[in-house]
Amino acid sequence: TMKLHHPRATEATMKYFLVQALAASLILFAGTLNAWQTGLWTITNPGPTTTAIITMAVLMKLGAAPTHLWYPDVLQGTTLNTALLVSTWQKLAPLALLYMMTNPPTKLLLLTGLLSALLGGWAGLNQTQTRKIMAHSSIAHMGWMLIALTMSPQLTTLTLMTYMIMTTAMFSTLNTSATKTISDMGTAWSTSPTIMTLTLLTLTSLGGLPPLTGFMPKLLILNELTMKPLLPLATTLALASLPSLFFYIRMAYTTTLTTPPNTTNTEHKWRFKPPLAPTPTPMMTLALLLMPMTPILYTTT
Repeated sequence: TMKLHHPRATEATMKYFLVQALAASLILFAGTLNAWQTGLWTITNPGPTTTAIITMAVLMKLGAAPTHLWYPDVLQGTTLNTALLVSTWQKLAPLALLYMMTNPPTKLLLLTGLLSALLGGWAGLNQTQTRKIMAHSSIAHMGWMLIALTMSPQLTTLTLMTYMIMTTAMFSTLNTSATKTISDMGTAWSTSPTIMTLTLLTLTSLGGLPPLTGFMPKLLILNELTMKPLLPLATTLALASLPSLFFYIRMAYTTTLTTPPNTTNTEHKWRFKPPLAPTPTPMMTLALLLMPMTPILYTTT
């Protein structure tokens, strides 16, 4: 756990505060500008300038590219539970604001979505800290979500739901087995093979491999893009998910198929903790087995 007033935690707090304060002030500025231009305080149907400012502020709040550099550092400076909160709950309000805008800038969202998917995958390749890997995973997923938003709000809801389920499942298992680096995951295998096997499957679900839950939103988004038709974008987006898949598979490989560089001295590293939260079990079930329910979820969200 991160100590109170640890320099890295303090740095993460300041970065998070400054970024969110700047984004909030941009949204307030955009609202004032819109009121000055139109005489209305509603921001559901703003002018083009206001729309661009609000969109950039929301991208900053979401940690999407190109305003994503604060996000991995903030997650690295927090505990796993706080990192989970920042990665899931804190995405809801900015996305709700994008939902409410009647004319979102489609080209800007498509460009930033593709950029997020590319940079989220590339930047995560050299990471060894699980929180930073999950941060880059989140950036890549934000890219898919922004692209879905340009085509169908219902599809964005489904993508957000599956993202939150998979991320919660992953952070829950990392918290349960107290793993903060990839080498920690190697030693955790000897203490609980069952939970690390499920972690492996959750990682492949995050990567979007069939027949797991993570494949569902990617399949539906690529289907929508090809129907538009935006075939070059669909192809680039599918290729952009390969670096992300590579580092998920690498995490799974080092966890399950290699001998860790350092051994654990205790038989059960985490079993003596207080009673474990019941979150991981249902979340893992949902993160792995929702694919057969694709038709009903797609038509009801």
